[in-house]
Amino acid sequence: MLLDTASLYFRAYFGVPDSVRAPDGTPVNAVRGLLDFIGRLVQDHRPDDLVACWDNDWRPQWRVDLIPTYKAHRVAEETPAGQTDEEEVPDTLSPQVPIIEDVLAALGIARVGATPYEADDVIGTLAGRATGPVDIVTGDRDLYQLVDDARQVRVLYPLKGVGTLQVTDEAWLREKYGVDGAGYVDLALLRGDPSDGLPGVPGIGEKTAAKLLDAYGDLDGIMAAVDDPKAKLTPSQRKRLDEARAYVAVAPKVVRVAGDVPLPDFDPALPREPRDPAALEALAEQWGLGGALQRLLTALQH
Repeated sequence: MLLDTASLYFRAYFGVPDSVRAPDGTPVNAVRGLLDFIGRLVQDHRPDDLVACWDNDWRPQWRVDLIPTYKAHRVAEETPAGQTDEEEVPDTLSPQVPIIEDVLAALGIARVGATPYEADDVIGTLAGRATGPVDIVTGDRDLYQLVDDARQVRVLYPLKGVGTLQVTDEAWLREKYGVDGAGYVDLALLRGDPSDGLPGVPGIGEKTAAKLLDAYGDLDGIMAAVDDPKAKLTPSQRKRLDEARAYVAVAPKVVRVAGDVPLPDFDPALPREPRDPAALEALAEQWGLGGALQRLLTALQH
């Protein structure tokens, strides 16, 4: 089981009231919400391995170089040259992230990131390496591209907390979007994604993109059709795709998750007991982690 950790703690932050606080008054709603999420996932799915995948670089420069608008609207403010852009994060969430790191370390749950890559890239690499079934838990549809029935890779997309998950396999993708996992990259880059600053091809929405992919197979097939006078593209489709060649040339590398990220050594095994009980007890007391931590520990031990 691979967790898109930031996606989950953002959901926890917005789903749990910020009146949930530590003894010193610090909000810990994201921390406790994430612990409850993980506890429920362990309880319901009993994974052998669990990896909290991490955004070491949430907006890698190599992606920005290809598409400058990539996640640009999420940058909190202009930063001087040479400094890392900071993601616009709610001000009571930022201080909770180091607490999450400390708690995961004390529990012995693997937390894996790599620079300059996003958690999506870590997930793509680990899913590619896996020899058995993989469940990817994320609220980010970008990762639908990794769905692969033959390799038993699916996405569990939270609908309400993590108690109600949409199980995304190839049949679901074909029903919803008309593509399989591999085709989702082409669909996404044609359609665009405002939340990621991907412009898409103007005038090509999701339904049109799906029809084009059905007719021509993949992005290369569609672009070949632009050059084929006999292809049954409408004049406006042909014009829009022709004008978007520069974008179409670079977008696949931006949208497709990396599958070859160099990762540090780590132990993915689900811990039965905390790695550092004393540190965990101190964290629980300092941050008032209470029932959420106890529920996770109970789930790990069963």
